[in-house]
Order: sequence, then structure tokens, then C-alpha cells
Amino acid sequence: MLNKEISDILLDSEKYGWVMEPQAKRILSLAGLDVPKFKWAKEMETVVSDAKEIGYPVVAKLVSSKVIHKSDVGGVITHIDNESKLKEAFSRLSHTDGFAGVLVEEMVAGIELIVGAKVDYQFGPVVLLGIGGTGVEIYGDTSLRMAPLDGRVVQSMVKDLKAHQLLEGYRGTEPINLSELTRMMIAFSHLVMEIQNRMESIDLNPVICSSKRCIVADARIILKGEKTKSN
Repeated sequence: MLNKEISDILLDSEKYGWVMEPQAKRILSLAGLDVPKFKWAKEMETVVSDAKEIGYPVVAKLVSSKVIHKSDVGGVITHIDNESKLKEAFSRLSHTDGFAGVLVEEMVAGIELIVGAKVDYQFGPVVLLGIGGTGVEIYGDTSLRMAPLDGRVVQSMVKDLKAHQLLEGYRGTEPINLSELTRMMIAFSHLVMEIQNRMESIDLNPVICSSKRCIVADARIILKGEKTKSN
């Protein structure tokens, strides 16, 4: 049965057609995925106190009901290491159309992956794993499977990637925590199964994996339109 808080967030987001990042990360957290420490605030003073609580350096991200792709409008500001830079970032982001606040979160480091899902009209929910970040469209290094996933399937998805050696440790580099990646992928696939009738697609890019964690650094959930939901 779908968690009530997740259902309420999806219902409240239908007016936009997608789930804004703070609420998307709340959904993912409720589903058992690891997300950065974050705070969402609409006032500069609150953002400043939130950053102190999280600890510098932080990332500041635009939250807007009218901006889906934040990078297109300079809506992600990284490596903010003091209050002055944070205030400057808030001031700039606050002038964006549809401004609904700023998301302040901890900075994390590791290998960038992309995890995604969509509901295929023929096969149903399918899940994607690939090498992520800003170069995802250039590299095109991805693997696709039908949901739900299990550990064996996730392992085969990793092996499918041309760059799988980067994840397993290459030329002395530390391997990522493949157990955490597997756990995250399985939890994600179960979430996709639960909300498949209400979603069109989910993009988690990047998911940042290190030897300790696999953290969803950015998330976007696109919801089905009324016509699509009734079919």
C-alpha cells in the first residue's frame, strides 16, 4: 500500500505536473533512498541558519514551480563556503520566475551516476542505470531493465556499463559501495512499481556514489496528465 505522505505529495504536485525537488527528495527518503542533508526555505535569514546547521560548504538550488531544468537558468550554485556567498546566491535565485525558495544541502563527492524510470506503454515500468552527470547524453552509457529489480539484476546492469570498471575500482581508485548501489536500485524499483499509475518518468541525476554511500543529489518526478491517467 502506498505511503500516505507520498500519496499526499503526489496529489499536491498534480497542479504543477511534476514534483519539485524538496518534495521529490522527501518521497525518495520515505522509500528508503539516501539523500543529502537538506533544508528548504523562502527567507534569506532562514537559509543562512539552515546552512550553519548543515555545515559549509553547501549547495544552493533554485526551487521554482516554473523551472524544471535548474541548470538551464543557473539554478544550481555549488562550493558555497561562507555566509556572504550564500546571501549572494539567494539574492540571485530569488529573482527567478516562479521562485518558491532555495534548497540548501550538503556537498557530496564521488562517481556520478544516473538512475531513471519511465512507464513504457508495452513493457510497463522500466528502470535505467548509467554513467551520469552533465555528460550523460554524450556518453550514452546506460543499462535498462524491467521493474521490479533484485540483486542479481542490478549486478548485471552494472556489468552492462562500458565504464563498469570505474565503479569497481580502476587503477588503484577506490570502488564504490556496490552493496549500497544495489540496495538503492531495488528500493527505487519498488517505489516505481507503487507509483507507476501516477508518474510519467523519474530522473535521479546525479546519484553520487562513493565507497560509503550512494546519494541522490538531484531528483525530478514528472507526473502523468489527466488524459494519460485515465487510460
